[in-house]
Order: sequence, then structure tokens, then C-alpha cells
Amino acid sequence: MENTTRHLLALLLMTVLTTTGLSVPAVAQPVDGDIRARIEAVPGMRVLGERPAAPGQVVLDLSYRQPTDHRHADQGSFNQRLTLVHKSTRRPMVLYSSGYDLGPSPNRLTEPTELLDANQITTEQRYFGTSGPEHPDWSKLTIWQAASDHHRLITALKKIYRGAWISTGGSKGGMTAVYHRRFYPEDVAGTVAYSAPNNTDDRDDTAYDARLEQVGTTECRAAIKSAQREALIRRAAMTERCARWAESEKKTFQTIGSVDRAFELAALRLPMMFWMHQPTGGCTSVPPETTTDDALYAWVARVTQLPVYTDQNLAAFTPYFYQLGTQLGYAQFVAPHLDGLLRYPGIQEVRTYVPRDIPLRFQPSAMADIDRWVRRHGSSLMFVNGENDIAVAEPFRPGNGTSDSYFFDVPDANHHISIAGLRPNEADQATAALRRWAGRPAGG
Repeated sequence: MENTTRHLLALLLMTVLTTTGLSVPAVAQPVDGDIRARIEAVPGMRVLGERPAAPGQVVLDLSYRQPTDHRHADQGSFNQRLTLVHKSTRRPMVLYSSGYDLGPSPNRLTEPTELLDANQITTEQRYFGTSGPEHPDWSKLTIWQAASDHHRLITALKKIYRGAWISTGGSKGGMTAVYHRRFYPEDVAGTVAYSAPNNTDDRDDTAYDARLEQVGTTECRAAIKSAQREALIRRAAMTERCARWAESEKKTFQTIGSVDRAFELAALRLPMMFWMHQPTGGCTSVPPETTTDDALYAWVARVTQLPVYTDQNLAAFTPYFYQLGTQLGYAQFVAPHLDGLLRYPGIQEVRTYVPRDIPLRFQPSAMADIDRWVRRHGSSLMFVNGENDIAVAEPFRPGNGTSDSYFFDVPDANHHISIAGLRPNEADQATAALRRWAGRPAGG
């Protein structure tokens, strides 16, 4: 997809120099106006293709050469995939990450991008998708290494996009944005983190259990527990249907151990998944005890997203579970109403999801450090959460040392939220802060 043979030769020379540890000569910037040429001139950057774009935009799929270890840049590298939505070098830039791979629509604009009429660059996280070495050294998948990927990318692109930078993401992407700020607080002018969990102490999950007893109505909580219990009472009928589906789709459960183990794990996580993803009014969908096996299985499979427990789906998320098991932590739920129905103690441990040949050693200080930085030193941070979202039972909160930062709850909302869903006065406050950080005057 390169423009000319000369450019191909230049890229080859640049790669040789980089991998041998020699310095890369500065590349002259083309004249302003041809954004593709300017991006291609960034050392280590390649244009992989161009997507159809709205009028006034250019959308480029990119890759950027990153060191596998930012402390030892000469010890291997990988290509990090990116997608750029360019409008103007004079506008702000929004750095967005889902925290995972690029996904099917990396050119979709985030809410901060639309509010600011900004450019946007979407990043695939290291070791997700194709953004990693062929034979990964798992010890290099840390929040600091990933933050350093973003820092290095921002440093390179700020030579083109000199306006204010804003970072954003939802769920794990929101966490990713906060981690980046902790290690490189001056890289961006502000951060909007949506639905970002903050599991500060992985040994204590009581906040999650407590939130499950508070969210929604008493009647809805009781109905969910009843359906959860009924699914395990009818375990044989449920797992028979799951096994039949898996066989038809050529799916397997070797990592978790069996269909039965996978179903028990899914059942334990059902209440959290319900409140994270069901829309307002979802309680009317909870099946009664008298429902048929087929109806109960269909509801459980939909709410728990049962296919994610197969080997084929887990493989794509191995980096995610590795991070949970080494630094991020993962909630486990008590379920006294299921006494006598559970067979597998410890099934909720992260180890369940990760192939046994990948070592997991948890670092309990990692999240405590992030939380401490947010409360004591964080600035220009915005946390937006859903009122009914179990995932943020332990949320990020500004502390006495945090400056120019905000915490908002979207009323009666789940894991999928927006600034637009806030109460009108809070939505105005959040939008005004975001525009101020980005240097965009009100109404401008």
C-alpha cells in the first residue's frame, strides 16, 4: 500500500537501523496538506490502508513499531495497529482505546471526539489482536509497558497534531487511559474514563457483593437469584443444550475444563452480567421458575454471553485474563443462595481462564499505586459510571489531592453509558470541562 518504490526503500532502511540499535535519521516533513504523506514520514509508522470517510475526513489504518520492552528497546519489537480519523491538524486529538483489539469499527467516533469535533486515533493494545510479537514474552504485558506505548505514540504524533490531546475509553479502555495518565500525566490535557473499574484490593470483593444487594428493586434481585438457582437445579438439561450447541459450532471447553465447569462459572457471574448489560426494564425478561428448559437456557446463554467461555473465544482474550491475574484483579462473588448446587470450589479464580503454560503471579501493589495517584496527584480526570453497573462497585474517585476532576453517575444506567445520559446540569458541567481541557471555547 506504499506510494512509491523510494518510500519502500526508506522504510526498509529505517527498519534495519531501528532493529540494529542505530539512530534513525530525521525524515523531512512534506508540505502541510497531504496528511497521509505526513503520517508516513513519522519514523516507525506505516499506512496499511485508507477507509471510506465522511466529507472533510481522512481515515487511515496504521501500524506503529513499538519496542517489546520500553526499558530495553533493542530487545525486539512489534507493530501496534492504529486507526486515525483526521479532520485538521489544528483541531484537538482524542486518543481512544477499548483496552483490547481494534474491533470491527475502529473509525467510529467516541463521544469526546464528537463533542470536540476532534481528530481521533484508536489504538489496539499490546498483545491483543495482531499487536504483539509472534512469541510473546508475557512478562512484558504490564500497565507500564502499555502506557509507554501510548506515550511513545503521542510523542511521535504531537509533531503533527500540536493541539490539545484528550484520552478516553470505556471499561478496560477507561482503566487503560487512567493507567497511562499515572505514568505520563502530562501527555494529554484531560481524560474521560467511562465505566472504569478500580479493584484496589483483589483480596476483598465485599463491595461487589454489597452492590448486588442494593441495585434495582428487591423483587428484581429475588427473580434473578431464583433464575440463577433454577439454572443450576436443571444443570443436566442446561449443559446438554450447551454441549449440543458447542458441537454444532465446533467449540470446545478445554481451558476451563468441561461444559459443566463452564456453565457453573457462567451461572455464578450471571447477576453481574445482568446488571452490566441489561437495559432499563430488563427485569421483565427474567424467566419464572415455571419456564421451560429451552426458555431458561436461552435466557441464561444470552445474559451470561455463554459462548465467551469456549476455548475459541478465550484465546482472543488471553491477554485480558493474564492482566487480570497479574495486576488488575478480578471480582469473585459469594452466593449463599446456591449452597448445595456448586461443584467446583475456586472456579472463579482467574487461573481458570488462562492456559496452564502461561505463568500468573499477582502484583497486589499495582492497583493500589494507581488509586493512590488518582486521589493524591491526579488532575483533569473525569469518571462517568452507570448507577446500576456492578463492574464499578469499586470506582475511581477523586481525593483531597486530585485537582480539576469530576465523578458522575448516570441515573438508572448500566455499563454502557455516556455524558449525554447524565442529568442535564451534570452533562453541561462535564461538557464544559472537556471543552476547556481541549482549548475549545464554549460554543466554538
